[in-house]
Amino acid sequence: MAHHKSALKRIRQNDKRRLQNRYYKKTARTAIKNLRDLKEKAEALIFLPKVVSMIDRLAKRGNIHHNKAANLKSGLQRHINALA
Repeated sequence: MAHHKSALKRIRQNDKRRLQNRYYKKTARTAIKNLRDLKEKAEALIFLPKVVSMIDRLAKRGNIHHNKAANLKSGLQRHINALA
């Protein structure tokens, strides 16, 4: 158990950030899944910038690696280009 006030505060901060990071990551994963499920190219093109923004934000915060973010964005763009 922590014995210093600063250590207790650090534990509280870490718990809060961990929950926020989990929320942001799960929200982005759900958005990616929803984008991949779309069949209409017009709808997908409207939804794509929102998802790309979420992915970029995760990479900027360090929740995912920037290369993983690039691969996700590339795959989503290829998926949309393949739609009729």
